[in-house]
Amino acid sequence: MAKRILVVDDAAFMRMMIGDILKKNDCTVAGEAANGSEAVERYKALKPDLTLLDITMPEMDGLQALKEIRAYDPSARVIMLSALGQEYKTAECIQAGAADFVPKPVQSARLMTAIKKVCG
Repeated sequence: MAKRILVVDDAAFMRMMIGDILKKNDCTVAGEAANGSEAVERYKALKPDLTLLDITMPEMDGLQALKEIRAYDPSARVIMLSALGQEYKTAECIQAGAADFVPKPVQSARLMTAIKKVCG
């Protein structure tokens, strides 16, 4: 399951932790972004198989980035990452085109189950 994945989170340690999980599971980190604006730019440049997108970020939040990515590429596959307490955003993100939700702190097994579900 060698998928190219864009990892978007404003916390560098979280991007690193997710990258480690992905590499251990035969996925490739296609790129990283620290906010929603960077996420949209990197998505357009890299055209990853999947984007892991945090909700709460500076400049542009994950929900707005999701909307812009899906407007650019309606077939974009995006899994949202959310800290506990952000469940209320779930329905809004699903309506905007998110394929799944993974709660933070990210658990390896839960993340990989979501990726396999979304990417086949």
